[in-house]
Amino acid sequence: MKKNILDSVKKTHLIGIGGTGMSGLAKLLLDIDKKVSGSDNVLSPVLKQLAGKGVKIFCPQKAANVSAGKTELVIYSHAIFPDNPEYKKTIECRIPMLTYPEAVGCLMEKRRGIAVAGTHGKTTTSSLVVSILRKAGYSPSFLLGGEIKGLGNSGVGGSELLVVEACEYKRSFLNYNPETAIITNIEEDHLDYYRDINDIKDAFLDFAGNVRGENGTVVYCADDANVSDIARKLKKENTVSYGLKNGGWTARNINFMKGTSKFDCFFEGKKCGSVKLGISGMHNVQNSLAAIACARHLGVPWNGIKEGLSGFKGVHRRCELLGKKKGVTVMDDYGHHPTEIMCTLECVKKMFPESRLIVVFQPHQYSRTRFLLKEFALSFSAADKVVVPDIYFVRDSIMEKKLVNAQILVEKIRKNGREALYLPAFEEITEYLYEIVKPGDVVLTIGAGPVNKVAEDLLARLAEK
Repeated sequence: MKKNILDSVKKTHLIGIGGTGMSGLAKLLLDIDKKVSGSDNVLSPVLKQLAGKGVKIFCPQKAANVSAGKTELVIYSHAIFPDNPEYKKTIECRIPMLTYPEAVGCLMEKRRGIAVAGTHGKTTTSSLVVSILRKAGYSPSFLLGGEIKGLGNSGVGGSELLVVEACEYKRSFLNYNPETAIITNIEEDHLDYYRDINDIKDAFLDFAGNVRGENGTVVYCADDANVSDIARKLKKENTVSYGLKNGGWTARNINFMKGTSKFDCFFEGKKCGSVKLGISGMHNVQNSLAAIACARHLGVPWNGIKEGLSGFKGVHRRCELLGKKKGVTVMDDYGHHPTEIMCTLECVKKMFPESRLIVVFQPHQYSRTRFLLKEFALSFSAADKVVVPDIYFVRDSIMEKKLVNAQILVEKIRKNGREALYLPAFEEITEYLYEIVKPGDVVLTIGAGPVNKVAEDLLARLAEK
């Protein structure tokens, strides 16, 4: 077995420690008695919180923050590039380095890992698993890509269980060897890295093959054709299925009311009980089935599952109601893939069936927008009006930026019969919305970038009116 580097080092330094995953990783490293330092270029409440826990914080990032004498291991995220001064200094000093997923993988070797993967639904599903396990007294540690309301994006528990959101980008999730793997769905995404859907499926098959131990199990969505293809290649005794139409775990008699969901849960045709879920949407009922299947596999009692689901209040930036001013309802969501957008808009329309729905969508990455342009253009059928700012520029090359733009997307949306408008800057959008909204309207900002600022600014403007 390959030696775990965390066994032989004490002093760790995290480049980009203010990020969602990296800040949580710092807490888990402190818990196993590591001396932790970290850097970022912007001082934030997250950094102040870590400093209060004993982490030495450097701001901004510079070469002097790293040296062979005071640093034994450097961990960095995918947001850090080789031209970063601390990265370059680490190479010069020949200090061992790990990426964020490699470091998480090292931590998981010492624990009973639960890794949640899929093109969509990772954050909500892993958050539901955490909620159930905590409510049932299982005290898990967790590292997530979003913030559970009232709990945060990470936590240090008292048990061996570690719940991790497992991202497929650059095959990062292959660093994990969990006891339980959940696969929610597989669609085309990250096509700046993967060749095609078959390449993506091969990566997920490798991920599924990484489960370890006698109880190593893959919990998978049987409604998804691509996931089912993978499951057929695994040993049946190592799989548990769920779905709204197919699978061992299913839901019937589903009802939505006032932002909640109710349904009867069945396993292999036998009713296990009735469930009340603290969030709405058919996709969230499906996510909850994944969490239920995982929890029952771990032996969690049914009452603990019910309490964990009913007490779950959602995740920040996942169909989140931000406020209501002057009769205008303002919501926000992190969705940045066509399927996610369609599911979120469908959920919002069911919550507000009589309202005009105005959507502000900020595309995330030029490459994703280009590869999925047709799908994005078709994803706004439930919207009455769509406003699109400039595409959020991250990870793309300058050449990629020249191949597509927000105006092209707006034209495609219009051709599909939706009213769409291109306004490049957030300030313009906020002012436009302020002028056109009226009581009864719902405004939804959606995207993985900082488009939620439009929602916050609009609420502030309406409060002044």
